[in-house]
Amino acid sequence: MVAWLGSYGTSYFGEKAYPKPGAVIMQYTGLSEVTKHEPPTYECVGTRDGIASYHSVRSYIRKIKKNGTDAEIQIFDGLTHGFGLGEGTVAEGWINEAVRFWERQVK
Repeated sequence: MVAWLGSYGTSYFGEKAYPKPGAVIMQYTGLSEVTKHEPPTYECVGTRDGIASYHSVRSYIRKIKKNGTDAEIQIFDGLTHGFGLGEGTVAEGWINEAVRFWERQVK
């Protein structure tokens, strides 16, 4: 949903129009549609995610970057869907990378 809101805006979904986000920070999306209206996007996903394939997520990020929008992906070996903050896993600290990505967008 966050990817759709970033691309289409809130009014598209029947809500009052709010400003477009400066960046989208998300984990393991299954969305593959790219509209050319995506805000800068950070994504992380595990290689064993049975819901959001890291191959699809990587393709999604590549498409965004191809359109000239800043985008970044972190892929974590062996993690399944729903690793949250990644505490105690190979993804521990992903949130710090996401914050650095966000800070680049708001300068």
